[in-house]
Amino acid sequence: MPRESKAKKVQRADQVWALLRDAYPDAHCALDFENAFQLGVATILSAQTTDERVNGVTPALFRRFPDAEALASAPREDVEELVRSTGFFRNKAKNIQGFARGLVADHQGAVPRSMDELHALPGVGRKTANVILGNAFGIDEGIVVDTHVKRLARRLGFTTRTAPEKVEADLMTLVPRERWTLLAHLLIWHGRRVCDARSPACERCVVSHLC
Repeated sequence: MPRESKAKKVQRADQVWALLRDAYPDAHCALDFENAFQLGVATILSAQTTDERVNGVTPALFRRFPDAEALASAPREDVEELVRSTGFFRNKAKNIQGFARGLVADHQGAVPRSMDELHALPGVGRKTANVILGNAFGIDEGIVVDTHVKRLARRLGFTTRTAPEKVEADLMTLVPRERWTLLAHLLIWHGRRVCDARSPACERCVVSHLC
């Protein structure tokens, strides 16, 4: 793509937003959850696996351990067995229990509503914090950058960088804050359905003329 001004890039980002919003009116977080605690646990479990696989294990996990207190005090081997199918289950069990214990120790078991407090919890990086804030609390603090968002942001010429936090920073300068949470969902849905990593279906892409 030829070099373009910041104003032109903002204008193009606005067009991409409008077209994807029309294409995916039902775009939302694909993880099943009933509250911020469940979303935090599910997001931690979703690393290097599919949302569908996580959704397959969390019902039993939350029936057994319905809140931070229950998960924090659970036997590690029981947690590991329940999350085994998500892969890297020992590390994931450690992380979700660390998250739960941090909530109990520092927040009376409740999930905090600030980036700094969330980021300070074990197992919670900026991506997970953004997922919780945006989807459980409706707080647009940042933009979730997963593999789909990073790939599409680069293909669309909205960033040339690869580090997730830098991709996020570039996107945040192009899109109004109130769109940040939904933008990630739109890019993820488009990435999964059309803009594949290896063989993007450009012939049926609604934003191919802007790419």
